[in-house]
Amino acid sequence: MGPAQSVLNLHLPSLLIYSFTPPFFNPDFHKLLSHSSPLFSSPNFPSKPSPSLSLSLSLSTAMDIDPEDLFRDSDNSDDEFLQEREPSKEFVVYLVDASPKMFLPASKDVGKGKTHFHVAISCISQSLKTQIINRSYDEVSICFFNTREKKNLQDLSGVYVFDVMDREFLDRPTARLIKEFDNVEETLMKEIGSQYGINADARENSLYNALWVAQALLRKGSIKTSAKRMLMITNEDDPFGKIVGAAKSDMIRTTLQRAKDAQDLGISFELLPLSMPDDEFNVSIFYADMIGLEGNEVTQFLPSAGEKLQSERSFICADTGALLQEPAKLVFPYKSKDIKFSTKELSELKRVSSGHLRLLGFKPLSCLKDYHNLRPSTFIFPSDEELIGSTRIFIALHRSMLRLGRFALAFYGSSSHPQMVALVAQEEITSSSGQVEPPGMHMIYLPYSDDIRHVEEARVDNDAALWATEDQIKKASVLLKRINLKEFSVCQFANPALQRHYGILQALALDEDEMPEIKDETLPDEEALSRPGIANAIEEFKVAVYGENYEEESKAAATKTSGPAAKKRKVMAETAVKECANYDWPDLAENGKLKERTVVELKFYLTAHSLPVSGKKEDLISRILTHMGK
Repeated sequence: MGPAQSVLNLHLPSLLIYSFTPPFFNPDFHKLLSHSSPLFSSPNFPSKPSPSLSLSLSLSTAMDIDPEDLFRDSDNSDDEFLQEREPSKEFVVYLVDASPKMFLPASKDVGKGKTHFHVAISCISQSLKTQIINRSYDEVSICFFNTREKKNLQDLSGVYVFDVMDREFLDRPTARLIKEFDNVEETLMKEIGSQYGINADARENSLYNALWVAQALLRKGSIKTSAKRMLMITNEDDPFGKIVGAAKSDMIRTTLQRAKDAQDLGISFELLPLSMPDDEFNVSIFYADMIGLEGNEVTQFLPSAGEKLQSERSFICADTGALLQEPAKLVFPYKSKDIKFSTKELSELKRVSSGHLRLLGFKPLSCLKDYHNLRPSTFIFPSDEELIGSTRIFIALHRSMLRLGRFALAFYGSSSHPQMVALVAQEEITSSSGQVEPPGMHMIYLPYSDDIRHVEEARVDNDAALWATEDQIKKASVLLKRINLKEFSVCQFANPALQRHYGILQALALDEDEMPEIKDETLPDEEALSRPGIANAIEEFKVAVYGENYEEESKAAATKTSGPAAKKRKVMAETAVKECANYDWPDLAENGKLKERTVVELKFYLTAHSLPVSGKKEDLISRILTHMGK
């Protein structure tokens, strides 16, 4: 018996994927968002849907093999252990229904504008973005059917292959394709058009045409080295419902034959059906024959709501393929011997705590410091409801801890988050009106050694210490009242470094020439600080703390310690003051003529009034108006 392999079968409530593929089908879904409707799959993956569950799926490779390799005579093989080679590339054609029914509301609970077509476009767009960021070599094509306009190499009506310049119909996704595809819903309504493409009078069958176009696109590449798939997204379970008589039978027969021809060529077909709010998608009407489901297989995969998510795990021998009845054991080598552990034994070894409070010992209260209190403590008291006699033991322990001045050290927590705690006894306090503090213990959560930082305190003698005066306290109070800190939270500000990183990734992935503008919300609000009320309050506080001549003294000290740069700044400031006096700034602001001034002229005013000069022209004008109280 060889090593065991773990096989995990997930019963997904709203995920069913019906498909017909070559004999060995190995689906590997990533991240394609589906609406709250069942998705159908191969009979090897049974599940029952729940209409309220939204799932994330993606499209991936279905493993195809060459029929000639499958039935080749073993005598002609050079290696009896010849293994099937997985395809290194995948070709996918998205067949998206663009009929008017796809533009109806997807659900009663979904807001206005959320249609099945919008859901399908969002799913495909997200899949393409993931593919282009991961630099995948898979190639895709997006084909709409039931359209008014046509665009395909076969010139078939009702089929529109979406594409952009400098790209083939079936090719790797590009940034331009993704950006234009995000707006395809508006383009389709205005230019491409939507209609019911199956018409008995004109003998038109858009579904047949779509399969023909997709099959022609998937002629690219070899079936031995690539996997080929058609993925259809629709909410119409009876595409030929409006046709009657011999015309209907003929259209159904030719469509099923076209699907069978694609299967014979090694192309797999997968259906992602979307259910209407009051009408579940019935796969047995037409698509069961197209996929190849028969008898009980159709009933087995019909939607059945209300089932919860379940998981099952089985172990299969890698050599023989037999199902192992006994659970697998893990082996740890020790001194030339293999020590076996069962799953239960391994979980017991990893379990640090059972979740109960475990008493470890006692310490003097002097060992418990103020900085050991990480968060609010928990108050505990005894109860005989679960264990009789616990109150008696608790009282004895409580009295002894109070008498000896000790606290109890205990272990509390789960295996994933073990925690050391201190139990400090609290004596009962009563008054004439009754009980003030109840007897019990405070459970204080103790920190780990890494949680404690040893800060060096700067000790200053009382005689040399500087104390704030009454005037300084008054000025500080006025300044704080001017600053609005209501409902303030650090969570309101995004990390500018992370936002810049995400912006660069987006620009690289979508091939954008300019990086999106990132607003640093951690910088001071210059406009708010330059308002007359706040500016005066700040100035008065600075004068109260540092004195009236502080800036002059600071400038003098800076002149002594600095070189030509300081002298240059001083000359620029003096020039700005002189130039600023040549303009009637209140009149320019009143008549809206600040826009007519150049950036250099606007900076004269800002430099003369010690205001920031960074930003665009609109920012400079806004800063001047704010300073003037306009």
